[in-house]
Amino acid sequence: MAIQVVQERTRGFICITAHPEGCRRRVEEQVATLRQSAPAPLEGPKTVLVIGASTGYGLSTRIAAAWGFGAKTVGVFLERLPESRRTASAGYYNSAAFHKLAAADGLYAGSINGDAFSEETKRDTVQLVKKELGKIDLVVYSVAAPRRIHPETGDTVSSVLKPIGNNYTGKTIDLSTGSITEVAMEPADEDEIVATVSVMGGEDWQMWMDLLGAENLLAEGVRTLAYSYVGPEVTWPIYRDGTIGMAKKDLVQTGHFLNDALAAEYGGGAWVSVNKAVVTQASAAIPVVPLYLSLLFRVMKQKGLHEGCIEQMRRLCLDHLAAGKEVRVDKQRLIRLDDLELRDDVQDEVAVLWDQVNTENLNEISDYQTFRKEFSRLFGFEVAGINYDEPVEVDVRL
Repeated sequence: MAIQVVQERTRGFICITAHPEGCRRRVEEQVATLRQSAPAPLEGPKTVLVIGASTGYGLSTRIAAAWGFGAKTVGVFLERLPESRRTASAGYYNSAAFHKLAAADGLYAGSINGDAFSEETKRDTVQLVKKELGKIDLVVYSVAAPRRIHPETGDTVSSVLKPIGNNYTGKTIDLSTGSITEVAMEPADEDEIVATVSVMGGEDWQMWMDLLGAENLLAEGVRTLAYSYVGPEVTWPIYRDGTIGMAKKDLVQTGHFLNDALAAEYGGGAWVSVNKAVVTQASAAIPVVPLYLSLLFRVMKQKGLHEGCIEQMRRLCLDHLAAGKEVRVDKQRLIRLDDLELRDDVQDEVAVLWDQVNTENLNEISDYQTFRKEFSRLFGFEVAGINYDEPVEVDVRL
């Protein structure tokens, strides 16, 4: 037993504590949202592996598959366990809550807590899948990690958030002060570009699929998905046209290669889904993005278009992956769940606000308070109905 009062402690865009009860409530909220759309499970994938399953889009995909289709799920993630009086990471508490809710509803849930890039984690996952799932209908790759130990060289390579070719200067929010500041970034060198592609591109997705195929764990008609983001022009210098963008282009090319291979051997397919900008631990770390999100939320809420992770994954699963539904793609074979975000009327209004925003009017013309609240909720804080002055059990076990 390790009962204690847990308060939010942040350092810039990093929160070093997590509230187990708050995380549980947030998972419950997502399950409730899914149940509203699918009161009874729909026909769709019934055995699902989610790589990167503990937070953000990966967690929401796992919830959508479990409660939308009644699927058995295995989740892979790398999360900190509770230790003494130190809390676990939010993703660990999310996964513990997922297991508890799934068990209550008679849904199988298995998890591997380990580095998705490592051979050991891949092999442990293979053994669990063989034992509990058999062959897999759907593989979702949703890994967002800053570094990787390459399995062939043993070298640690790290990704960087940098422009390519030119210096970049732009607006951003200082999350510690809530003020508008200017960020200046130098362009990445060739080694940094290569490293970012290695960490965030498609190579590891390919390795997972190759291993699962070699172990005869892919079902007839198997499908696989990975996630990406395009965003508006204001973010392109450090996203679409920067190092991350190069990695995402590699991810898309990997998706095309996998699609051809899976179609030929299993009658299946592979796609990259371009999702809407939402508050995640990764997005909060990207300069420009917190300010853009604050303005976007205001506009999309006013138009009744706002979506979070679970609403996006509900659309993906129920509208694209359910039996009888066609996976709808654009000319580049990308699933575009960012269609509402990139509507012309939405982006035109965001662009006007972008030119106007400064420290003095930030709270007036943006929804920065919602951004801050959603950031806190990632770690189980600012969740309605919880008294954060009351002690809770932090030694929660999967």
